[in-house]
Amino acid sequence: MRRLRTPRRGSLRPLLALLLVVPLLFGSAGAPTRSSGDDLADAYARQKQIERQIAEGKAAIAELKAAQARTATAIAATDEALKGINADLGAVKVRISDATTALAEATARYEAVVARVDALEAELVRLGDEQASKGRELRERQDLLARRLDAAYRTGRTSLLEQLLTAGSLDDVLVAVTYYLAIGEQDRALARQIVEDRETLAALEWSVRMTRDDLVETRREALVQKNELERQRTSLLAAQAKLEKLERQTEALRAEQAAQYQKLASDSAKAAELLKKEQQALDSIKATIDRLVREQHSGGKIPSEYNGTLRWPMAGIVTQEFGCTGFSWEPPLGNCAHFHRGIDIAAAMYTPVKAAGPGVVVYVGPYGFYPQAWIVVIAHSERLLTWYGHLDNYRHRPVVRRGDSVSAGQVIAYEGMTGRTTGPHLHWMVELDGSFTNPRLFL
Repeated sequence: MRRLRTPRRGSLRPLLALLLVVPLLFGSAGAPTRSSGDDLADAYARQKQIERQIAEGKAAIAELKAAQARTATAIAATDEALKGINADLGAVKVRISDATTALAEATARYEAVVARVDALEAELVRLGDEQASKGRELRERQDLLARRLDAAYRTGRTSLLEQLLTAGSLDDVLVAVTYYLAIGEQDRALARQIVEDRETLAALEWSVRMTRDDLVETRREALVQKNELERQRTSLLAAQAKLEKLERQTEALRAEQAAQYQKLASDSAKAAELLKKEQQALDSIKATIDRLVREQHSGGKIPSEYNGTLRWPMAGIVTQEFGCTGFSWEPPLGNCAHFHRGIDIAAAMYTPVKAAGPGVVVYVGPYGFYPQAWIVVIAHSERLLTWYGHLDNYRHRPVVRRGDSVSAGQVIAYEGMTGRTTGPHLHWMVELDGSFTNPRLFL
């Protein structure tokens, strides 16, 4: 029996190093290193692409949330305008249009997120198939290499351990290992491919995990935003329905007023003469009121300036806004054939009318051309006055007198239909520096 030679002490270190390296070719190791194979290069490129897609997805969600916030702000502004006393229907329409545009933008961004969910689901299926295919390739190559090694071991050659222990140098060890394993160029290529396959598979597993996490998060965000969109859409539809109801009510009142006016002024010549006389009456009563304001201001009762805002004197439906109008019974002004100098507010007969701000009552009495058309005028300063027309003077007479000091919100009279009016309403005007101005600017 041949005796085994004891290897020299100095030759053991490279031998042990080699024994540690050999399993790395065929067993599981630590983090895979980059290989130049096409599959592995594609897998790493896909990782970079997934990282970019995740960043883009987060940006898309952020943009969707920002669009939702803009929609919420627009709807809140619409609701606030509708809740306000005597809503300006024109302004409400603008706000509803803004809210509709914002909701359309948010919906488009939501649909883009939903499309991304669909794309992620398809990508996850594709990655799963690729991962399974690569796993099968790896197992097949490992089995092939194992069979080749097993065949080499069973040839009856001298055992690898015996050859290693009797080797005299590192070169002897390399020769023995190469001879024992019968590793030709084909076997070495197979071993390298196995290592590369493992790296590729690890990269695919990372891609699958990240894509799955991205899909779960994107799907969750899409559901949250879907519920918010549905809530906002419901709120917007409710605001639109409320606006349409107000428009119908306003239009019905305007139609009734127009029909009544046609009965009063069926003759165009008489109507024109009527408008002329009304304008003369307004100029006359305005001159009287200006004189009274100067007198009371000189007496110290009326301040020179008014600091603050005004409030609505009465709640109801605005049947006419300030400005150019299609109602032919209004007198001309500037480029307007018919101009409404105040705001008409319709409400139930005898609704209390309140002072729009603190001030001094400078006039309580008839309008002039229509002796039965009673008005109250309050001076809030030498420059700012508020007029209240069509007040009742029968069942509920005005409760203030000339010279009275009033506070904001104090009842001064009651809504009526005195003078030339087609129904109970308040004609409210604001005069600033001698000219009638849109009351909404002071609210």
